[in-house]
Amino acid sequence: MSFRSLVAVAALMTAGPVLAQEAPPELRERPDIAAGAAQFVKPTNAERTEVLVGFLTRLGFTPDVQTFEGGNDRTGPMEGANVVVTVGEGQRDIVLTAHYDAVKLRDGSMSQGIVDNVGSVMAMMEAAKILEMGLEGQPVRHRFVFVFTDQEELGLVGAKAFLESHGKDRIAAVVNADVAAYGRTVMYGENNGDQSDFVLATLRALCAERGFDCMGYPIYPPSDDRVFSAAGVPVVSLGTQDAIGAHQMWLAFNGGEDNGLREGFVPPVFQRIHSAEDKIERLNGQDVARFGLFVADLALKLDARLAEMAPPPETEPAADADDPAEVEDEAAQPQ
Repeated sequence: MSFRSLVAVAALMTAGPVLAQEAPPELRERPDIAAGAAQFVKPTNAERTEVLVGFLTRLGFTPDVQTFEGGNDRTGPMEGANVVVTVGEGQRDIVLTAHYDAVKLRDGSMSQGIVDNVGSVMAMMEAAKILEMGLEGQPVRHRFVFVFTDQEELGLVGAKAFLESHGKDRIAAVVNADVAAYGRTVMYGENNGDQSDFVLATLRALCAERGFDCMGYPIYPPSDDRVFSAAGVPVVSLGTQDAIGAHQMWLAFNGGEDNGLREGFVPPVFQRIHSAEDKIERLNGQDVARFGLFVADLALKLDARLAEMAPPPETEPAADADDPAEVEDEAAQPQ
């Protein structure tokens, strides 16, 4: 993130809650995001880990690299590494996740993995820095735990490892981002259980308040969110596309047999991911920055919503002046 952008974010945050729709031009003209995303184009996921840790360190965070034994039946045992940074303090956590690993292609080379999922990683780093800068003037009740997961492409392995080590008792809500390198239509899944209803309500209210084009999917492609929903944790999975692509994807997953798409049609995004076409040229820095602001907004809205939902603190019952025991205690006091 450029120094000019950080100054703009700081000015924005001191004025009140994050307002993505009202962000100044400095936050929308972001060639630095595209340049940063290009650094993730590496021949191995281990090298992508190094790039991510370097990014977070330069942003002023102290990343916690949490290694785990992963892999699957196809790869055999393989060490993975989740990278975690925490913003703020609180009794419970709002967890924000995005996987940074890329898929290995059939020819043995590594996909650039920009749409899936460097765009989301860049947006999450943007959100983390915005929240870190803004919390001084905006008290919150939850920690914001950013988890950049590894081995999502091998079967959500990194998310499973994080949940196992972190436990679910501290987690109040999870926001997962996957496939968010371009486009201004925010897509979100509605298939993560009844426990996630308040997360969806908060997201929809934010979309209306900020004027974002948001599209709910009763059936939404799986990502790391499924690990949390399977454990009964409130979670929503987000992505972005251009409006046409988002509608095409909605029809492909939710339109049924008579969805209006031509026979054999595959939405463009699914032609790109997991292929050699998932290139840096697909990323739009302005769109990624805007999505990062949206994620920061959503995290703050969830903090406020959870505070409203919390039961009031227990108070000691007032002493009854007519209670004989109380009267006897008072009479026993020295005069």
